[in-house]
Amino acid sequence: MMDRYTKLQLVGIYAALAVFLTFILLPFFEMFMASLRPLEHLFRSPYQFWSDDFSLQAYKDMWVTVPLLGRYIFNSIFIATSVTVITMVFVVPAAYAYARLDFPFKNISLGIFLGVNMFTGAVLLIPLYRVLRTMGLLNTYWAMIVPGVAFLIPTGIWLLRSYLEKIPRELEEAAFVDGASRMYTLRRVVLPLAVPGLIVVSVAVFIGAYAQQFLFAITFNQTRELQPLPAGLFEFIGYQSVTWNEMMAAALVGVLPVMLIFLFLQKYLVAGLTAGAVKE
Repeated sequence: MMDRYTKLQLVGIYAALAVFLTFILLPFFEMFMASLRPLEHLFRSPYQFWSDDFSLQAYKDMWVTVPLLGRYIFNSIFIATSVTVITMVFVVPAAYAYARLDFPFKNISLGIFLGVNMFTGAVLLIPLYRVLRTMGLLNTYWAMIVPGVAFLIPTGIWLLRSYLEKIPRELEEAAFVDGASRMYTLRRVVLPLAVPGLIVVSVAVFIGAYAQQFLFAITFNQTRELQPLPAGLFEFIGYQSVTWNEMMAAALVGVLPVMLIFLFLQKYLVAGLTAGAVKE
């Protein structure tokens, strides 16, 4: 017989699973189904879950409807990758310092980082626009990379700091006894042990950079060739009609890089997320 606590756990698990299936997985599945239907059959009533007219035509036509679609997908990957690399360059030493060193205003600055995470980019769009205009970065890749880095550094520091704190200090102290410097210890001792955590943080930053491109692109960039995919999807909206099936197909193709990242890094993600969960 299950006790009351176990039953509550099962209810919570099933409720979370139902929410995930309803609001996350089902929309993706409906996007896929819509991409397979002809445009004239998308809104017919009554709704038919299965149809005999499914085809991959939308996946062929979308490249004709939006000739720069391939460029938009490349821009999204390039911007997200650039944001991830630059962010991690700042996050790694900063997170290590917060995990191992004592310095003035340490807790206050951590609190500020946490407070920054509570704001979205929309709150600071106008000030950011003025700053980027003054720096001459509007209508360039940097107009979408720099704000992304600024907003994701606090998140990366918080995540990686928590992971680095789980690494035993004795390993670093042994290196110090042998005459190793702080930077050498970080590079040769800490980072090799922190690979799963680094991958988790990098993936989180990449997804965050991929998700926030639309807002920064439509505000800070008017150059068509530099637009990322979320902004480029607007070109499927015509003056008199919207090619919804092609838009859904393009959106699914754009999500594919993130899905591939999860697929290939799944082992490291699980190791990083569960690290420190069991205390020896």
